[in-house]
Amino acid sequence: MKGNFNNQTAENENKGVALLDLKRQYETIKDELTDALKKVSDSGAFVLGPEVKTLEQNIAQYSQSEHAIACASGSDAILLALMAAEISPGDEVLVPSFTFFATASAVSRLGAKPVFVDIDRDSFNMNPADAAGKVTLRTKAMIPVHLFGQMADMNRFNSIARLHGLTVIEDAAQAIGAELDGQRAGSWGDMGAFSFYPTKNLGGAGDGGLVTTRNAGLAKRLSLLHVHGMEPRYYHSIIGINSRLDSFQAAVLNVKLKYLEGWTMMRIQNANRYTELFAEAGLDQIIGLPKTLPNRRHVWNQYTIRIPGGFRDELRKSLQEKKIGSEIYYPLGLHEQECYRSLGYAAESLPETYRASREVLALPIFPELTETEQRTVTGGIKAFIDANPMRRTFPAASAKAA
Repeated sequence: MKGNFNNQTAENENKGVALLDLKRQYETIKDELTDALKKVSDSGAFVLGPEVKTLEQNIAQYSQSEHAIACASGSDAILLALMAAEISPGDEVLVPSFTFFATASAVSRLGAKPVFVDIDRDSFNMNPADAAGKVTLRTKAMIPVHLFGQMADMNRFNSIARLHGLTVIEDAAQAIGAELDGQRAGSWGDMGAFSFYPTKNLGGAGDGGLVTTRNAGLAKRLSLLHVHGMEPRYYHSIIGINSRLDSFQAAVLNVKLKYLEGWTMMRIQNANRYTELFAEAGLDQIIGLPKTLPNRRHVWNQYTIRIPGGFRDELRKSLQEKKIGSEIYYPLGLHEQECYRSLGYAAESLPETYRASREVLALPIFPELTETEQRTVTGGIKAFIDANPMRRTFPAASAKAA
């Protein structure tokens, strides 16, 4: 088997592998997309048109929520949820440090203070025990992030929230269709924030976002907030923002939503195959492989390995030379970012975040990825380690910390 692995890898390594190839997906549905966009053009309903309403209904149903309000981006989805929760200057909001910047920046934009929480080593998600220890009298909300496509421990976060009277906003930007105990992301908290950026599992042809909720009062408030607090036209009951999803984006997303389950299963298949290929190549005890935790449906927005021992950047450079795509999500915890240094966090004060940011490397995982391409990826990693025998001395604890 290992000889066959090496032969197949050698035959294909010169072709390279993209981190993400959106064109392949487009080619399979381009006629449907063309028809959908033409329908919008013919209707002249470019903003808040029927395609947007249809999308809101479809995503609410898919995410097991009663209400959905579409908006201009995933970043705005978090901001709108915080506004609906009436987060204001002086309030504190618990957020993971190991996440995309928008999770914390939305808090800061409202004059509130993000309180950075460390992550769980196995899932990369916010650690409930650390979060519970950082609740103060000023804490008003928390934003668990379902990072890389796997849900955070919402049972524990909801328990913490009930104990302290906190609003829970799920950052589900990377996790549409993910599940915990059979219940979908976006239906656990008071609100759920989604992104439709093109790289997401359900990606549009540009920016887009959406907020889900089971609370009719919050849904009404969100509906006002994303259109300047206006109802009826030119009458403003509250101060909101302009964050509307245009009908072209909604039309694209309505077409793609029909295929999301199939694409999700392809991502799961690719993740399982990576695990098999790394074992086949003898690498599963050397690098840290990602895990699916119990009672979860992981939708694999990213397949993130750990390269312990300080050699992550060398490996990535080696893969780049072989035209194999990879990315570092994320090279710094938010508590280390320059704009948040005034909050006074020491770099290693969140040890798991600090460690992950120095070890993680995301590999291609898009649905259309082929087995041959995956063999090229794993073969490229094996070639690097074989050429550098000292890399096989990674600490066992790090190798298991996926």
